[in-house]
Amino acid sequence: MNRKIKVLVVEDSAFMRKELKKILESDSEIETVLARDGEEGVAKAREIRPDVVTMDINLPKMDGITAMQYILNENICPVLILSSIAQDGALITFEALELGAFDYVPKPGGTVSLNIKTVSEEIIIKVKQAAKSGVTNRIHKRLKKVRESNHHSKTSVAIVNKREFTNPNTIVKKAVAIGISTGGPKTLSEIIPEIPKNLGAAIFIVQHMPANFTKSFANRLNEYSEIPIKEVEAGEVIEVNHGYLGKGGYQMRLRQKLNGEIQVRLSNQVEHYFMPSVGIMMESVLSVFGKNTIGVLMTGMGDDGADAMVKIKKAGGITIAESEETAIVFGMPREAINRGGADIVVPSYRIIEEIQKAVKRLDGE
Repeated sequence: MNRKIKVLVVEDSAFMRKELKKILESDSEIETVLARDGEEGVAKAREIRPDVVTMDINLPKMDGITAMQYILNENICPVLILSSIAQDGALITFEALELGAFDYVPKPGGTVSLNIKTVSEEIIIKVKQAAKSGVTNRIHKRLKKVRESNHHSKTSVAIVNKREFTNPNTIVKKAVAIGISTGGPKTLSEIIPEIPKNLGAAIFIVQHMPANFTKSFANRLNEYSEIPIKEVEAGEVIEVNHGYLGKGGYQMRLRQKLNGEIQVRLSNQVEHYFMPSVGIMMESVLSVFGKNTIGVLMTGMGDDGADAMVKIKKAGGITIAESEETAIVFGMPREAINRGGADIVVPSYRIIEEIQKAVKRLDGE
């Protein structure tokens, strides 16, 4: 018989500890150990060497971010953040992801969530994915590669906020459609600074994320980026060398106006499990840009976007999938590869380089 997945639950609320224990142990493959604060969490992690830690952020004695860093720096196991979905919770969650958290689950209703059972399935799925991932070693390997391949100095990143924005150019001829899920916020924060301000295409990004998170996340990406990046708005006209992040709770689509401008359409009709969905966004981008579409599918669970990558490739566009070497969860990109929807397969730190090459290929260079 296989050994059970051992999960250390670090949570200061007695009610939440009890509920999380019930949720996790409702799956026969999981057993739990409980800790009441950050210090106890680190001590128990060192003692029992769990397969996964679930970590609240607001903890007494030692906060969750600090406790997580001890656990990751000692390469004990992956950490799954359980965070409030308030605005402040979103910002600190992104910080945790950038520091190496495997992923997060937003607590519905705040820090002590009476509705935590509504995300039971998500918690169990992500705990199992984290346990399987060997993510701590992969994160250290990937960050080392990112540092080795990163051509941006600290000085160049520091002056990003002083950049001059490109003049509005609403006749956009090429598009990059990026789909990403589990592990995405961390990965995007690493690769977005590599996008040159004169890329020559508009960029559309779908990151599976709740509605309350996407605006804060877009603002955070914009701080790192040499091109303007924002949460997409209904009716806005797309500009070249700009990035548009799908709005949580809505599907992102495009339509071309008679004057050639491309406009955003948002729909909150439930057409897909994910809102926004990578597949719906990619197919809409393809319907407008045709063979001038570059599809990119990166780390994430499931297969959202895999079929759309096949369609982009068949239409004469260029498709890029993240390789298993750096993908936190090699689900979405693996499905694109297996279905024949990936022209190019590279680690995350080479994605922007391949996008630049693809834009030049579409230009005939």
